[in-house]
Amino acid sequence: MLSKKHVFIVVISVLIFDQFTKIYIKTHFVLGQEWVVFDWFKILFVENEGMAWGAKLSDFSSFISDKTAKLTLTLFRLIAVVGIGYWLHTSIKKQISTQLIYAISLIFSGALGNIIDSVFYGVIFNDSLGQKATLFAENSYGTFFHGKVVDMLHFPIVKGYFPDWIPVFGGDYFTFFNPVFNVADVAISTGVGLLLLYNNKALRSKQGTTQSDKSELV
Repeated sequence: MLSKKHVFIVVISVLIFDQFTKIYIKTHFVLGQEWVVFDWFKILFVENEGMAWGAKLSDFSSFISDKTAKLTLTLFRLIAVVGIGYWLHTSIKKQISTQLIYAISLIFSGALGNIIDSVFYGVIFNDSLGQKATLFAENSYGTFFHGKVVDMLHFPIVKGYFPDWIPVFGGDYFTFFNPVFNVADVAISTGVGLLLLYNNKALRSKQGTTQSDKSELV
């Protein structure tokens, strides 16, 4: 079973790696700049002001301003992180499955990593548009709770054009995988994957136990 010390090491390791890569990209890349590592992997500096895939709450309602939508999203993320943190604490206390605790630790550290961007980056960095940002700049680009999440990992594994016979998208250029993400996103995705795997194993184990109980009754 994982102790609090082991969980702390996992969370801190993810946070340090996540924030190091983000700060490095912010201070060494101009917004939109890319570095081709391989044909299928690029370091591409983008900033995400909203939810997954770059969506914003204001995109779904004309009554919400971008600033209000950003604040709402950041507060929601803070509440979610507190909830995940409590889930992690109770899971360690109950000494449940190591795999489940690892999964929750990764989700928690990833969510916390992106929260740091949303809460603090607006006041500790200046704008990255057309210039390399400065850490602890005097002329910051935003305010508390209005920071932009830094993304940089891009995997355009497959690129090409849709066949003309495909409705709507025929002839259009496409890239797979197109989203740009960060280390925190990788931690969250890995944690969710482990969580699904754990639940699948638990379900199969439960089904096996049920079938065994039925056999004993026959």
